[in-house]
Amino acid sequence: MDIQIDQQEDIILVTLGGEVDANTAPQVHQAILPHAQPGAKILLDMTGVPYMSSAGLRLLLYLYRQTKGNSAQLVLVGLSEELLDTMAVTGFLDFFSICPTLAEGKNAFS
Repeated sequence: MDIQIDQQEDIILVTLGGEVDANTAPQVHQAILPHAQPGAKILLDMTGVPYMSSAGLRLLLYLYRQTKGNSAQLVLVGLSEELLDTMAVTGFLDFFSICPTLAEGKNAFS
């Protein structure tokens, strides 16, 4: 799992590369969670994530709860068609702001 975290103005850009599964989800959790501070704007670029298991979906739900609880914002970018389908079936799409590109993701913050 490759995790890159960059501060771009007031946005924290987290770029993931690789599969998010039971083995890698804890690593992603540890990398992102400290940034879910009150008022934070987190842009999660998942363009390089070809597969996400149920552990990855649980991670996303946990991040959603943490950001909402801290009045922070989380926007997901670059989801694969397969992951979009999985999130649609499970109802996860209702929880997240999802954009196809980084530029649109940056503009999605209110």
